[in-house]
Amino acid sequence: MARTAREARALEVHARLATSIPTPEVELDFADAWQLLVATILAAQSTDKMINTVTPTLFGRWPTPAALGAAEQAEVEEVIHSTGFFRNKAKAIIAASRMLAEDFGGVVPEDIDAVVTLPGVARKTANVVLGSAYGIASGMVVDTHVTRVAGRLGLTAEKSAVKIEADLCALFPRDGWVAASHRLVLHGRYVCKAKNPACAECVLGDICPSREAFIPG
Repeated sequence: MARTAREARALEVHARLATSIPTPEVELDFADAWQLLVATILAAQSTDKMINTVTPTLFGRWPTPAALGAAEQAEVEEVIHSTGFFRNKAKAIIAASRMLAEDFGGVVPEDIDAVVTLPGVARKTANVVLGSAYGIASGMVVDTHVTRVAGRLGLTAEKSAVKIEADLCALFPRDGWVAASHRLVLHGRYVCKAKNPACAECVLGDICPSREAFIPG
């Protein structure tokens, strides 16, 4: 069966980003799946760089899911205040840690349906954790960067994260989902930025249907 133009472009995107970003990794610091889970929740509406300045103190004071799950919210809020939306984030990481300790033996499960039952955890966070901590291709990460890049490249016309993920999973080979997710995130973070994208330096420039719209006149 002949490939569609979208399928052909996705394969080319996959190949070119694999060359330009050969060893993609999540930019959050973590020692295990639980730490990555907490860090990913904290990273919402913040930056990985900011989160990496906060988590050493956080995990130093509460080094296990049981410890963080039993922590006083006000004390956690004080530690994570600089990450933004600190009240909701503190509530989420405490509740998720408590549930891990009580229901999962203090270990993040290796099943996405179980991971998304944790407070504050949706598919994006679950895919980040399962992919980066366990190497499990449970799906593709869809954050603001991936949403923007996939839309500009014409890989999806969808707006909801669930539907965008479904489109991307259909276009990219499953054994490449984890690495492709990281590459799309990093490409959006450093090249295909929301403002002033670096189209002239983009390895995808000649196959990007949105490129002309972003070249300075």
